[in-house]
Amino acid sequence: MKINFDCKHYKGYIPCEPHKKYGVHCDACEHYQMIKDRILIIKLGAAGDVIRTTPLLKRIWDEMPQAHITWLTDFPDLIPQAVDVVVDYSIKNITWLLGREFDLIISLDKDKEAISVAEKIPAKNKYGFGMDSFGRCRVFNELSNHKLETGLFDDVSKRNSKSYPQEIFELCGYNFMGEEYILDVSKVHQWNIDHSKSIVGLNTGCGGRWTSRLWSDQNWISLARTLRENNFEVIWLGGRQEDNKNKKYQSEGGGIYAGYFDLKEFVSLMDECDIVVSQVTMAMHIAIGLKKNLILMNNIFNKNEFELYGRGEIIEPTIPCGCYYTPVCPHNSMSQITPLKIFEAVKNWV
Repeated sequence: MKINFDCKHYKGYIPCEPHKKYGVHCDACEHYQMIKDRILIIKLGAAGDVIRTTPLLKRIWDEMPQAHITWLTDFPDLIPQAVDVVVDYSIKNITWLLGREFDLIISLDKDKEAISVAEKIPAKNKYGFGMDSFGRCRVFNELSNHKLETGLFDDVSKRNSKSYPQEIFELCGYNFMGEEYILDVSKVHQWNIDHSKSIVGLNTGCGGRWTSRLWSDQNWISLARTLRENNFEVIWLGGRQEDNKNKKYQSEGGGIYAGYFDLKEFVSLMDECDIVVSQVTMAMHIAIGLKKNLILMNNIFNKNEFELYGRGEIIEPTIPCGCYYTPVCPHNSMSQITPLKIFEAVKNWV
C-alpha cells in the first residue's frame, strides 16, 4: 500500500486523523499535506517569554506554509494548538529529539539545558544560541549578537530601543511587522461574571525573582475601592503565591476573587476582563495575548522591550528607578506610582 511518509498527518504508530474521520487511504487522500521544512523552536521559559515568542509562528507559517514545527518548552499548555508537535523538557523527549534532524533550529534561551540541546541536534541552519566548548552560551551567527549583548551589559541593555518580538524576529533574519501574540483560550470554566460594568483585572503578583516590582497592599486596596466607587467591577488575579493577600485585598477592597487556577483556567478568567492592571509578569503577556487593554507598572526594566500593540500604557515612577534588573529596590520606587495615577489610566483606556 502507498504510505505518504512526508505527510503532516502521518503518525507512524496509530491511524492518522483523516483516516479515522473519513476512512481514506494515502493513494486517494485529498487531505495530504507534504512537509517541506522541519523546524525546531527551543523556548523553555519563563511562561511570559514563551507567550511573547509566539508572534514568530505567524511569520514562519507565512514564509514556509509547508513547515512542520516542533516546540520544546517547559510550558506546553501555552503553545498554540496549531503547532504540529509540542514536547516538554524530559529525558524521553530529549532522547527522541537527539535522534532527529531539522532544516532549521531556532534556539532562544541561553540556559545550559537549552543551549546543550540546540548544539547537539543536527540542522541545516541554526539561529539563536548554542553551546561553546566550555559549556557556555554562544551565538550561531551574527544575527544573535544584539540579543547576546543586551543580556551581558546593563548599559547596552538600557540603550536598547527594540521590543522583545523585534529582537527575536531580527535574530531569525526577519523584520518585525507588528505580528501579534498567539494565545489559545479554552472555555474550561463558566465564571458567571456580571458584565454590565467594565471589568478591571488586578494582577497582584510578580513572581519571587524581582520583588522590587511589587506594589504595596494599601495601594492595591485603595485602587480597588476607587474603581468600585466609580462603577467598575474588580477581579483579583494571581497564583498560589498571591492567594492569601488576594483574599485580604478582596475583603478590604471588595470585588471578586475566585481563587488561583492552572494556566488554562487562569487564561480563561483573564479573558473575562475588559482591562488589566499588572506589574511586569506572566499575566502581562497573557493580557497582551488576549488583546486586552493593559496598564503596566514598570520600574526596573527597559520599557522599550514591551510591545503593547497600541493597547495600553506603561506607568513608571516619576523619578526613574536606578535599580536596573535588581531583585530588591532599596528606595521603593514603586511607591511613586499612585493609585490615582493608575485609576486615571484605567479610565483613559476602558
